[in-house]
Amino acid sequence: MNDSPNVQEFAGRIREALARAVVDGDRTAFGLLVALLVRGHVLIEGVPGTGKTLAVRAFAAALGLEFRRIQFTPDLMPADVIGTTVFNPQTASFSVRPGPLHANVVLADEINRTPPKTQAALLEAMEEARVTIDGAPLVLPQPFIVCATQNPIEYEGTYPLPEAQLDRFTIKVETGYPAPAQELALLERVAQGFDARSGDLAGIAPVTDAAAVVAAQRAVRAVHIADDVRAYLYAVIAATRANPRLALGASPRAGVALLLASQAAAAIDGRAYVTPDDVKDVAPLVLAHRVIVQPDAEIEGATGASVLGDVLASVPVPRA
Repeated sequence: MNDSPNVQEFAGRIREALARAVVDGDRTAFGLLVALLVRGHVLIEGVPGTGKTLAVRAFAAALGLEFRRIQFTPDLMPADVIGTTVFNPQTASFSVRPGPLHANVVLADEINRTPPKTQAALLEAMEEARVTIDGAPLVLPQPFIVCATQNPIEYEGTYPLPEAQLDRFTIKVETGYPAPAQELALLERVAQGFDARSGDLAGIAPVTDAAAVVAAQRAVRAVHIADDVRAYLYAVIAATRANPRLALGASPRAGVALLLASQAAAAIDGRAYVTPDDVKDVAPLVLAHRVIVQPDAEIEGATGASVLGDVLASVPVPRA
């Protein structure tokens, strides 16, 4: 694309770095990149052992930004996440002790294993990039992205994320078992000495910095979206609200997220304009976790992703 910096090159470097640590992770890498480029957040869901945490660690290592990991547990309190005030007896005054949320890349590991009260502590940070400690606002560093992982809600000891929390995640990626060839490649890597538990993650070095990330985010906002493509995007949003199998369609916030994600997809592909295919490509990542399926449709096996697939198939695509 003509914008500077080259977002396609920026994304390519990060994808290449992630591929050194994660097999079958291209869709996850794409979701992480889109969320980063639109100043959003990403939720990665999958059964244990499918590389969710490893993907985020490799992503943070490639960015070279300040990284913190929060292991969400049933006894985690909001102050353990955002921070608190402490009393200094020497000065007879209180001072703020920031929590682990004060970093550029925050891994909220197994976020649905902590009660809703602690989950809610993230809402202000994810929406406004700040937290409030004892009534005082504290701005978080930029760039800022929450990368949360969770096990499927059917697993014991999980607390489903409320709709308000899910709506704050720009992107949701689902991970599964890799294809046989990719899993064999993973086993070969391990046999050759790769250790996902090591600190250096097979020597993944930073390929960018904070200034480059912010510049790429600005370049994405300059990507053009024509009137007919924007009308198509809205038609997709409106169709989710009219679908009888959905109890709740996509919100206006979801529409904004879909527009921004489409711009990011176009920039990653090296274009300065959005196409309907960009909208269709990112729609499952942006919308599937925001819609609610009717109970009777859910009993029949319908999911947010499957209904959304039908919606995308039913909405006419504008001609070039």
